Amino acid sequence: MTRKRKIGLSLLAVLVLLVAFNWELVHYGIRQGIGQGKIVWNAVPMDVLLQDPAYPDSLKQKLLLVKAVRQYAIDSLGLRDTDNYQKVFDQKGQELLWVVTACEPFRLQPKLWKFPVVGAVPYKGFFEKEKALNERKKWEAEGYDVSIRNPGGWSTLGWFNDPILSSMLLRREGDLANLIIHEMVHATVWVKDDAEFNENLATFIGDTAAYYFLRSRYGLTSEPYQRYVNENEDYRKFSAHMLRGSVGLDSLYGSFAEGAPVSEKKQAKEKYIRHIVDAMDTLTLHYPPKSKTRFQKQLPNNTYFMTFRTYQSKQDTLGRDFAVRFRGDLKAYVADWKARFGVE
Repeated sequence: MTRKRKIGLSLLAVLVLLVAFNWELVHYGIRQGIGQGKIVWNAVPMDVLLQDPAYPDSLKQKLLLVKAVRQYAIDSLGLRDTDNYQKVFDQKGQELLWVVTACEPFRLQPKLWKFPVVGAVPYKGFFEKEKALNERKKWEAEGYDVSIRNPGGWSTLGWFNDPILSSMLLRREGDLANLIIHEMVHATVWVKDDAEFNENLATFIGDTAAYYFLRSRYGLTSEPYQRYVNENEDYRKFSAHMLRGSVGLDSLYGSFAEGAPVSEKKQAKEKYIRHIVDAMDTLTLHYPPKSKTRFQKQLPNNTYFMTFRTYQSKQDTLGRDFAVRFRGDLKAYVADWKARFGVE
C-alpha cells in the first residue's frame, strides 16, 4: 500500500469516526439544510413579482420598501452586501420555522446548543414542527422549562440566500425595516459563542437604524414614523419591566434553601411570576400589550425572561457607547464592530 493511500484511508477513517460520534449533529445539519434549501429553491425574484400585474399593489409597496431598506443598510450603515432579501418565499399562511429554547427551572441559565461556525446558542430551530415538539419533550423530561416560538425571520450568516418571507410583508413599515436590518447585522457581525451580544447588537442597530430610515423616507410627522416611535417606546418600557422581573427571579432562586422541596420552589416561582405579570398594569403604554391576554391563560416560564436577557439586556450599555464614542454616527459604529468581528 502506498504512503498516499495510507494517508487517504487514515483521513477517511477519522472522518467516519467524527460522523459516527456526531451523528445527531450531522443529521440535524442535513435536515436544516434541506429545509432551508427548499425555501431558497422556491423563492421568486422580487423584480418578477413587481412586474406581475396579478400581484397585489399593497404587497408591491412593501417589496419596494424592503428594497429601500436593504439599500439604506448597505449604503448608509455599511452592512454587508449579500444576495439576501432579493427573493420572496410565499408561506401560503403556514409557519416555516419552530425555535426551541430551554432554561433551568430554578436558575436563569439557558440550555446551550453547540454548532459549527456560530458556536453555542440558546436556541435550536427546526423546519419540521414534529421535530421541535420532540425536542421540547426531551428537555421537559430533563426538568427544564421549555418553549417553542415561530420567529419572524432568521439569518444564515450568508451561507444561504435568505429570502423575504411573505409573513414579513404583513408588518408595519417600521417593524419591517427593523427586522430586515436586524438580520442583515447578523450577516455582517457575529461573535462565536456569544448569542447574547449578537442579538443585543442586532437589536440595537435595528431599532436605531429604523428611526433614521423612517425619518428620511417619510418625515418626522408621518404616521409610519410616529407609530414606530410609540411602539418602540412601549416595547422598551415592557422590556425593562421584564428585565427587572428577571432580576427578582434571580434573587428568589438564590434564596431557596439547599434541599428545599421542589413543590415549595414551584409555588414560590409561580407566585413571583404572577406578580410580574400583574404589575404590567402599572406600565403607561400607547398600546395594550398583546401578551397580557395570553398570560391570563398560562404564565410564562424562565425561557420567556431569558429571551429578554438575550435580546435586550445590553441595550443601555450599547446606547451609551454609541452616544459617547460615535456621537450618533451609526455607520462608524457598524464599521467599528465589523473591523473586530466581521463575518467573512
